[in-house]
This record gives sequence, structure tokens and C-alpha cells, in this order.
Amino acid sequence: MIMYNLSDYNKDSFTLTGIPGLEDYHIWISIPFLFIYLVAIVGNSILLYLIAVERSLHAPMFFFLSMLAVTDLVLSTTCIPKTLTIFWLGPQTISFPGCLTQLFFLHYSFVLDSAILLAMAFDRYVAICSPLRYTTILTPRTIFKIAVGISLRSFCVFVPCVFLVNRLPFCRTHTIRHTYCEHIGVARLACADISLNIWYGFCVPIMTVITDVILIALSYTLILCAVFHLPSQDARQKALGTCGSHVCVILMFYIPAFFSILAHRFGHNVPLTFHIMFANLYVIIPPALNPIVYGVKTKQIRDKVIHLLFPKRAQ
Repeated sequence: MIMYNLSDYNKDSFTLTGIPGLEDYHIWISIPFLFIYLVAIVGNSILLYLIAVERSLHAPMFFFLSMLAVTDLVLSTTCIPKTLTIFWLGPQTISFPGCLTQLFFLHYSFVLDSAILLAMAFDRYVAICSPLRYTTILTPRTIFKIAVGISLRSFCVFVPCVFLVNRLPFCRTHTIRHTYCEHIGVARLACADISLNIWYGFCVPIMTVITDVILIALSYTLILCAVFHLPSQDARQKALGTCGSHVCVILMFYIPAFFSILAHRFGHNVPLTFHIMFANLYVIIPPALNPIVYGVKTKQIRDKVIHLLFPKRAQ
């Protein structure tokens, strides 16, 4: 049996090469990436500012929305600045601890985003199905417990992957054909058996997210049943309107996420260029669109944004 000195191997750095096959177009690709990233930063920052300063937005739904905005900022900022550096300056090195840190926050943000969407679905379920008990069910103490619980759950789900990567010896290439470090992509560079990485990295986080999807679907099934039993058409439209933005965000999050994960695990015929490009769009598009969707579809936020950006028009 060949024995490896893990401490020696793990001190090496990796090289991120960018999007394979599109190296000649990196500069041009960086232009929309930079624009979308700035939209994500500005949009989520405005959202957080409004929720912090406007007392009318100090409600459970907007607290969860602020958590979503923070998580989206972490998700995009974990990957996009390094990606832009690669586009502008060519392949970049990243230390092993830096790579572990990046892959942790990338996947942690993904699992936490899913948990926050589940919490927001529960909030909408209580608001529509038990409106008279809303304030007694979703008390500040309960909201705090939910926030801590979903944060700890996301941490516990993914932190083992960091240790699974850290234990691996890397004695072959240290070149990652990607713009950022992600769990399986890094593990595949190891000169050791990575079966545990593959099965844990695929099964545990995915089953966690699938559980969230099932519970979200159940919540909205119950919500729809309650909405269609409302006495007036106006009441039904108002109830559906309050859920519309959330449903859009859910679809934007889960559809590309599952496509990217399944393509990475089973899509052996999917070109690597397409997979890496799609993986980059996944970490930048939802964080940019989420504040726009909520700003357009949520009247309270839309009115506050107009007042903030166009005070004379608001008057």
C-alpha cells in the first residue's frame, strides 16, 4: 500500500484556469459578469438598507428576506471577484486553505439559501392559512430560533465535506479547469479513492435540499387550497400576489441548481465548457434577480425603493 504524507501534499496551491475552451473570450465574458455582479451587490444592499431603516418592514417575511439577501451576497462574492480576476489577468493560483474556504462558503450558501426559502414558505403558509394566529406563532423568539436552526443545519450538512477534502493527498495535477473551487472538482484531483467524497457530497446535501423542496411544495399546496376557499376574488388575488415573488425566486433558485448538480454528476456527455459557464451563471444570476423580483412584486418594497431613489416622484 502506498502511504502519502498528507501534510506535504495539502500545502500546495491550485491553479484556476477559467472557462475551458473560451479563454480567448474571457475579457468579453467579464463585461456582463461584472455588470450582473454589481447589480447583485447594489440590489441586495438596497434591500438590506430598506429593511433595516423602515419600521414597516420589520416583519418576519422581511427578516427572512434580509437573510436571503446576505446569503446571496456571500454566494456571489465568494466566487465572482476571483472569476473576474481570472478573466482579466489569466489563470490564478489559490492556496489550499483559500480553496477550502471558497468551496465551504459556496456550498454552505447554497444549502442555507434552500433553508431560507423553506422558512419563507412557512411564513407565507402561516400568514394565509392562519392569519389570526400569525403574530402568536411567528414571535421574535421563534424567528430567532428558526434563523439559528437553519444556519446550524446548513453548517453541519456541509462542513464534513471540508474535512473529506482536507484528508486527500494531491500528488498529480493542481490545475482546476474552473473559475472557482467546488467540492467534487477539487476532490477529483486527488490521487486516492474519493468514493466517500462523491457519495457524501452528492447524497447528503442533495437529500437535504430535496427535503426542503418537498416541504415547500406541501406549504404551497396548502396555501393554494386556503386561497381558493377565500370568499372574494380580490382576497384571492391579494393572497396570490403576496406569494408570487416568492414562487419566482424559488424557481430561479432550484431549476438551475438541480440542472447544474445533475449535469455534474450524471451528464458525462455535457461539454465541460457549457457546464462551467452554467455553474458561473448559477452563482451570479439568482443573487442579482432576487432583489429585482421582490422589488417589483412586493408593494411595500417597491414603494420604499421609489421613495429612496426618486424622492420628488414619490411625493
